[in-house]
Amino acid sequence: MEAIRGEGLTFLYDKEEILKGVNIEIAKGEITSIIGANGCGKSTLLKNLTRIYTPKSGRVYIDFKSIKEYGYKELARKLAILPQGPQSPEGITVEELCYFGRNPYRGFLDDKSKRDREMVEYALKETRLYELKNRKLNTLSGGQRQMAWIAMSLAQETDILLLDEPTTYLDLAHQIEILELLKKINKQNGKTIVMVIHDLNQAAKYSHNLITLLKGKIYSAGKTRDIFTEIMIKNVFSLNSRIIQEPVYNDLICIPLT
Repeated sequence: MEAIRGEGLTFLYDKEEILKGVNIEIAKGEITSIIGANGCGKSTLLKNLTRIYTPKSGRVYIDFKSIKEYGYKELARKLAILPQGPQSPEGITVEELCYFGRNPYRGFLDDKSKRDREMVEYALKETRLYELKNRKLNTLSGGQRQMAWIAMSLAQETDILLLDEPTTYLDLAHQIEILELLKKINKQNGKTIVMVIHDLNQAAKYSHNLITLLKGKIYSAGKTRDIFTEIMIKNVFSLNSRIIQEPVYNDLICIPLT
Protein backbone atom coordinates (compact mmCIF):
# COMPACT_ATOMS: atom_id res chain seq x y z
CA MET A 1 0.00 0.00 0.00
CA GLU A 2 1.25 3.47 -0.83
CA ALA A 3 1.63 6.39 1.58
CA ILE A 4 2.58 9.01 -1.04
CA ARG A 5 2.05 9.09 -4.78
CA GLY A 6 3.28 11.66 -7.25
CA GLU A 7 1.91 11.77 -10.78
CA GLY A 8 3.59 13.61 -13.64
CA LEU A 9 5.53 16.02 -11.42
CA THR A 10 7.24 18.76 -13.41
CA PHE A 11 9.07 21.57 -11.62
CA LEU A 12 10.96 24.58 -12.97
CA TYR A 13 13.55 26.73 -11.23
CA ASP A 14 14.63 29.90 -13.05
CA LYS A 15 13.06 28.44 -16.20
CA GLU A 16 15.20 25.30 -15.88
CA GLU A 17 13.22 22.08 -15.77
CA ILE A 18 14.44 20.27 -12.63
CA LEU A 19 11.79 17.54 -12.50
CA LYS A 20 10.51 16.12 -15.75
CA GLY A 21 7.18 14.31 -15.45
CA VAL A 22 8.14 12.26 -12.41
CA ASN A 23 5.85 9.42 -11.31
CA ILE A 24 6.63 8.09 -7.85
CA GLU A 25 5.10 5.84 -5.21
CA ILE A 26 6.28 5.65 -1.59
CA ALA A 27 5.42 2.39 0.16
CA LYS A 28 3.52 2.71 3.44
CA GLY A 29 5.38 1.60 6.57
CA GLU A 30 8.77 1.19 4.88
CA ILE A 31 12.02 3.13 4.48
CA THR A 32 12.62 4.54 1.02
CA SER A 33 15.81 6.34 0.01
CA ILE A 34 16.12 8.70 -2.95
CA ILE A 35 19.57 8.60 -4.52
CA GLY A 36 21.27 10.12 -7.54
CA ALA A 37 24.12 12.33 -8.66
CA ASN A 38 24.42 15.93 -7.46
CA GLY A 39 21.94 18.23 -9.13
CA CYS A 40 19.59 15.49 -10.33
CA GLY A 41 16.59 16.85 -8.40
CA LYS A 42 16.49 14.73 -5.20
CA SER A 43 15.81 17.52 -2.72
CA THR A 44 13.49 19.25 -5.17
CA LEU A 45 11.45 16.07 -5.46
CA LEU A 46 11.19 15.78 -1.68
CA LYS A 47 9.94 19.38 -1.42
CA ASN A 48 7.38 18.80 -4.16
CA LEU A 49 6.01 15.84 -2.19
CA THR A 50 5.44 18.01 0.89
CA ARG A 51 3.98 21.23 -0.60
CA ILE A 52 7.10 23.25 0.19
CA TYR A 53 7.35 23.55 -3.59
CA THR A 54 4.39 23.55 -5.97
CA PRO A 55 4.98 21.65 -9.22
CA LYS A 56 4.28 23.36 -12.52
CA SER A 57 2.22 20.30 -13.41
CA GLY A 58 1.31 17.01 -11.80
CA ARG A 59 -0.36 15.91 -8.60
CA VAL A 60 0.66 14.60 -5.19
CA TYR A 61 -1.51 12.31 -3.08
CA ILE A 62 -1.04 11.55 0.62
CA ASP A 63 -2.95 8.44 1.68
CA PHE A 64 -4.94 8.64 -1.58
CA LYS A 65 -6.05 12.23 -0.92
CA SER A 66 -4.77 15.15 -2.98
CA ILE A 67 -2.25 17.18 -1.02
CA LYS A 68 -4.12 20.31 -2.13
CA GLU A 69 -7.13 19.21 -0.08
CA TYR A 70 -5.22 19.15 3.21
CA GLY A 71 -5.33 22.13 5.53
CA TYR A 72 -2.05 23.28 7.05
CA LYS A 73 -2.53 21.60 10.41
CA GLU A 74 -4.09 18.49 8.90
CA LEU A 75 -1.08 18.01 6.64
CA ALA A 76 1.32 18.69 9.53
CA ARG A 77 -0.37 15.90 11.49
CA LYS A 78 0.14 13.57 8.53
CA LEU A 79 3.77 14.20 7.62
CA ALA A 80 6.88 15.83 9.07
CA ILE A 81 9.85 17.03 7.05
CA LEU A 82 13.38 17.69 8.24
CA PRO A 83 15.14 19.90 5.65
CA GLN A 84 18.86 20.42 5.17
CA GLY A 85 20.42 22.81 7.67
CA PRO A 86 17.30 23.74 9.66
CA GLN A 87 17.44 27.02 11.59
CA SER A 88 16.09 27.56 15.12
CA PRO A 89 15.28 30.69 17.14
CA GLU A 90 18.19 32.12 19.14
CA GLY A 91 18.72 30.58 22.58
CA ILE A 92 16.11 27.83 22.31
CA THR A 93 16.51 24.67 24.42
CA VAL A 94 16.22 21.10 23.15
CA GLU A 95 12.91 20.62 24.95
CA GLU A 96 11.50 23.90 23.62
CA LEU A 97 12.41 22.82 20.10
CA CYS A 98 10.55 19.55 20.59
CA TYR A 99 7.41 21.40 21.63
CA PHE A 100 7.37 23.12 18.24
CA GLY A 101 6.53 19.68 16.89
CA ARG A 102 3.27 19.81 18.85
CA ASN A 103 2.03 23.02 17.15
CA PRO A 104 -0.29 21.14 14.73
CA TYR A 105 -2.27 19.90 17.73
CA ARG A 106 -2.52 23.17 19.68
CA GLY A 107 -4.21 26.52 19.39
CA PHE A 108 -2.10 29.66 19.65
CA LEU A 109 -2.92 30.25 23.32
CA ASP A 110 -3.43 26.63 24.39
CA ASP A 111 -1.48 25.24 27.33
CA LYS A 112 0.56 22.07 26.92
CA SER A 113 -1.68 19.02 27.09
CA LYS A 114 -0.90 15.68 28.69
CA ARG A 115 -0.41 14.25 25.19
CA ASP A 116 1.98 17.07 24.30
CA ARG A 117 4.14 16.28 27.34
CA GLU A 118 4.01 12.53 26.68
CA MET A 119 5.11 12.89 23.04
CA VAL A 120 7.94 15.32 23.85
CA GLU A 121 9.21 13.01 26.59
CA TYR A 122 8.98 10.05 24.22
CA ALA A 123 10.88 11.91 21.50
CA LEU A 124 13.64 13.02 23.88
CA LYS A 125 14.10 9.53 25.23
CA GLU A 126 14.08 7.88 21.80
CA THR A 127 16.85 10.21 20.65
CA ARG A 128 18.73 9.87 23.96
CA LEU A 129 18.48 13.61 24.61
CA TYR A 130 16.34 13.54 27.74
CA GLU A 131 19.27 14.42 30.00
CA LEU A 132 20.12 17.31 27.66
CA LYS A 133 16.60 18.70 27.35
CA ASN A 134 17.48 21.98 29.11
CA ARG A 135 20.63 22.58 27.07
CA LYS A 136 20.65 25.37 24.50
CA LEU A 137 20.54 23.93 21.01
CA ASN A 138 23.55 25.98 19.90
CA THR A 139 25.72 24.42 22.62
CA LEU A 140 25.31 20.89 21.27
CA SER A 141 27.54 19.02 18.86
CA GLY A 142 26.46 18.69 15.24
CA GLY A 143 25.24 15.14 15.79
CA GLN A 144 23.29 16.09 18.90
CA ARG A 145 21.67 19.02 17.12
CA GLN A 146 20.56 16.77 14.30
CA MET A 147 19.12 14.35 16.85
CA ALA A 148 17.25 17.26 18.44
CA TRP A 149 15.61 18.12 15.12
CA ILE A 150 14.67 14.47 14.64
CA ALA A 151 13.21 14.54 18.17
CA MET A 152 11.04 17.49 17.16
CA SER A 153 9.86 15.52 14.13
CA LEU A 154 9.02 12.52 16.33
CA ALA A 155 7.11 14.76 18.74
CA GLN A 156 5.03 15.86 15.75
CA GLU A 157 3.43 12.39 15.86
CA THR A 158 3.04 11.82 12.13
CA ASP A 159 2.72 8.63 10.10
CA ILE A 160 5.27 9.90 7.55
CA LEU A 161 8.73 11.36 8.09
CA LEU A 162 10.80 12.88 5.28
CA LEU A 163 14.45 13.80 5.75
CA ASP A 164 16.70 15.69 3.36
CA GLU A 165 20.28 14.44 3.81
CA PRO A 166 19.97 13.77 7.56
CA THR A 167 23.58 12.54 7.91
CA THR A 168 25.43 15.19 5.89
CA TYR A 169 28.45 16.79 7.65
CA LEU A 170 28.30 14.27 10.52
CA ASP A 171 31.06 11.86 11.46
CA LEU A 172 30.52 8.18 10.77
CA ALA A 173 29.49 7.29 14.34
CA HIS A 174 26.73 9.93 14.35
CA GLN A 175 25.62 8.92 10.86
CA ILE A 176 25.12 5.33 11.99
CA GLU A 177 23.42 6.45 15.22
CA ILE A 178 20.83 8.44 13.26
CA LEU A 179 20.24 5.71 10.69
CA GLU A 180 19.85 3.07 13.41
CA LEU A 181 17.31 5.31 15.15
CA LEU A 182 15.31 5.70 11.92
CA LYS A 183 15.42 1.93 11.44
CA LYS A 184 14.18 1.44 15.01
CA ILE A 185 11.22 3.81 14.79
CA ASN A 186 10.25 2.35 11.44
CA LYS A 187 10.28 -1.16 12.87
CA GLN A 188 8.57 -0.31 16.16
CA ASN A 189 5.98 2.19 14.95
CA GLY A 190 5.55 1.34 11.28
CA LYS A 191 6.42 4.92 10.38
CA THR A 192 6.89 5.60 6.68
CA ILE A 193 10.34 7.16 6.19
CA VAL A 194 11.64 8.84 3.04
CA MET A 195 15.17 10.21 2.95
CA VAL A 196 17.56 11.76 0.49
CA ILE A 197 20.98 10.28 1.19
CA HIS A 198 24.35 10.42 -0.55
CA ASP A 199 26.12 7.38 0.87
CA LEU A 200 25.13 4.52 -1.43
CA ASN A 201 26.08 1.74 0.96
CA GLN A 202 24.09 3.33 3.78
CA ALA A 203 21.13 3.71 1.43
CA ALA A 204 21.35 0.03 0.52
CA LYS A 205 21.72 -1.11 4.13
CA TYR A 206 18.92 0.92 5.69
CA SER A 207 16.28 1.07 2.95
CA HIS A 208 13.56 -1.34 1.96
CA ASN A 209 13.22 0.55 -1.32
CA LEU A 210 15.35 2.78 -3.53
CA ILE A 211 14.35 5.46 -6.00
CA THR A 212 17.11 6.60 -8.36
CA LEU A 213 16.96 9.90 -10.19
CA LEU A 214 18.81 10.76 -13.37
CA LYS A 215 18.62 14.30 -14.77
CA GLY A 216 15.22 15.00 -13.28
CA LYS A 217 13.62 11.69 -14.23
CA ILE A 218 13.11 8.39 -12.43
CA TYR A 219 15.77 5.97 -13.63
CA SER A 220 14.63 3.06 -11.46
CA ALA A 221 12.48 2.36 -8.41
CA GLY A 222 11.71 -0.73 -6.36
CA LYS A 223 13.07 -3.07 -3.74
CA THR A 224 16.67 -2.35 -2.81
CA ARG A 225 18.07 -5.70 -3.91
CA ASP A 226 16.48 -5.27 -7.33
CA ILE A 227 17.64 -1.67 -7.82
CA PHE A 228 21.14 -1.66 -6.30
CA THR A 229 23.06 -3.00 -9.30
CA GLU A 230 26.33 -2.33 -11.09
CA ILE A 231 24.41 -1.20 -14.17
CA MET A 232 22.47 1.36 -12.12
CA ILE A 233 25.67 2.68 -10.53
CA LYS A 234 27.26 3.01 -13.96
CA ASN A 235 24.30 4.76 -15.60
CA VAL A 236 23.28 7.03 -12.71
CA PHE A 237 26.67 7.87 -11.20
CA SER A 238 29.00 7.23 -14.18
CA LEU A 239 31.00 4.90 -11.96
CA ASN A 240 32.31 1.42 -12.59
CA SER A 241 31.81 -0.78 -9.54
CA ARG A 242 31.28 -4.20 -8.11
CA ILE A 243 28.27 -4.99 -5.95
CA ILE A 244 29.04 -7.68 -3.39
CA GLN A 245 27.34 -9.13 -0.33
CA GLU A 246 29.28 -8.41 2.84
CA PRO A 247 29.82 -11.37 5.20
CA VAL A 248 28.51 -9.95 8.52
CA TYR A 249 24.91 -8.87 7.82
CA ASN A 250 24.72 -10.02 4.18
CA ASP A 251 24.03 -6.45 3.04
CA LEU A 252 24.86 -5.35 -0.49
CA ILE A 253 27.78 -2.96 -0.76
CA CYS A 254 29.23 -1.02 -3.68
CA ILE A 255 32.98 -1.15 -4.29
CA PRO A 256 34.14 1.51 -6.80
CA LEU A 257 36.58 0.38 -9.46
CA THR A 258 39.40 2.70 -10.46
